[in-house]
Amino acid sequence: MLSFPNDLWLVWILRFLTVIAGAIALLIIVFLILESLPVLNHIGLTRFFTDSSWNPTVGLYNLFPMLLGTLLAMLGSVLIATPVGILSAVFCQFYAPKAVAKLYRRLIELLAGIPSVVYGFWGLVVLVPSISKIHPPGPSLIAGIAILTVMILPTIALVADASLAKVPTSYLQGATALGLSRWATIRKVVFPSARSGLFTGLILETGRAIGETMAILMVCGNVVQVPKSLFDPIRTLTANIALEMAYATGDHRSALFVSGLVLMGAIVLLVAVAEVISQGKIYD
Repeated sequence: MLSFPNDLWLVWILRFLTVIAGAIALLIIVFLILESLPVLNHIGLTRFFTDSSWNPTVGLYNLFPMLLGTLLAMLGSVLIATPVGILSAVFCQFYAPKAVAKLYRRLIELLAGIPSVVYGFWGLVVLVPSISKIHPPGPSLIAGIAILTVMILPTIALVADASLAKVPTSYLQGATALGLSRWATIRKVVFPSARSGLFTGLILETGRAIGETMAILMVCGNVVQVPKSLFDPIRTLTANIALEMAYATGDHRSALFVSGLVLMGAIVLLVAVAEVISQGKIYD
């Protein structure tokens, strides 16, 4: 009887799990496409971006205001959370005393574990009234950006911290031997060495920002419109699905699956970007 090394068994187990994960992703995409086909065959794709508004009960299916609201909320939160998260990781790794860094990491991990509905409730009772005092009505794009920033900050901070911790000590010792200052070492040695992990954190936080539902639903006002300022209410694609799926039927229900297909397309794009970054094809 043939005996296989333990590592060979591990390889085949990992391959099997990889196939399962890939099959699940493909099945989700196929399901979304099949559920979207009725409305796509009936009205086509272009009307989802050219109709005057979103009102499926009267045959209007414009997703553009909600897609724009989703992207603006995501972009605003990522632009704020990314530098804050990366710099906080730099502080923990290279500047903070060990006790302070350990306490900070525990707090960030605590933030990562808070349910989104709790963030949404805090935003609804604290953040929205505060914004309303500055510029009514309160539920708005800026409220969504603020709540998303707090929610995705732990993701980029923890991933960045782990990435910086993996930079080989020999690199740091070499930079010190060359007479580089601490910040010069971080900028010219640490960041380039950890760039793959940092961009992975960026992709992960962006994916969470795109897919967040409950907190956004509670603080953004849920008005289907193209925002003209940060203080205008918006509705995101995820919030739209959550609000309307319970009673949607026919083409209305199918149109909500088109929303899900658009979100899935955004995630696939993020994964493709992450793959390019991991292969090092856009830097040198």
